[in-house]
Amino acid sequence: MSSLSLAVRDSSTMLRRNLLHARRYPSLTLNLLLTPIVLLLLFVYIFGDAMSSVISGGAGPDRSAYIAYVVPGLLLMTIGSTVVGTAVSVSNDMTEGIIARFRTMAIHRPSVLIGHVLGSVLQSVMSVILVGVVAVAIGFRSVDATALEWLAAFGLLVLFATALTWIAVGMGLVSPNAEAASNNAMPLILLPLLSSAFTPVGSMPGWFRPIAEYQPFTPAIETLRGLLLGSEIGADGWLAVAWCLGLAVLGYFWSAAKFDGDAA
Repeated sequence: MSSLSLAVRDSSTMLRRNLLHARRYPSLTLNLLLTPIVLLLLFVYIFGDAMSSVISGGAGPDRSAYIAYVVPGLLLMTIGSTVVGTAVSVSNDMTEGIIARFRTMAIHRPSVLIGHVLGSVLQSVMSVILVGVVAVAIGFRSVDATALEWLAAFGLLVLFATALTWIAVGMGLVSPNAEAASNNAMPLILLPLLSSAFTPVGSMPGWFRPIAEYQPFTPAIETLRGLLLGSEIGADGWLAVAWCLGLAVLGYFWSAAKFDGDAA
């Protein structure tokens, strides 16, 4: 077989393996998925009226407006929550010895990591769809988005999921156990809370504003919000793509270096 055929075959096998694990042990994915769903219901039904006054400049409570505002951020937060499970899964593989067995077999070595990444991206997409269904059920609407904007929004979500997954794989490889991997990946859940996901950056204190502005989630959220709701995107689109590509490249080389270093 050619190198490309071998890589595709082995990566497909590893993808099936990881999807089977996710199906047999769904509790981790479900627990991580509950976080954005609970936050969606909490912010809409408990804080929705008060927060909508903030984003409307004091024009009065409008819960439907806040649903539209908060959903794009929670979709990206869903990705951050889902990939925490990837870090835990990779750490388990490293500590339980299955990676050592794979290294003794005549397989394409990067396929082990590629299988984790592909499986995580698919799980992230399915989780985003589920959270999106809940959002639509409680009143989210995107009536002005064109088919091209929906396609661009989906592409951004997949690209963002790929970038965070490679970072999560690196975190799993450097963690001594599953608990440490979960803790190391926790910033992927916390960063959306420090972004424009729930309130505009302009309403934040001046000392805190740079933290929200200069991180990967805020430009991605603003870009997704612009695509789905028709708001101004500006430079956020290019910043979001740049963050995704940068994190993906960083995560890939970090993961590959750690994986190859452990094999040496």
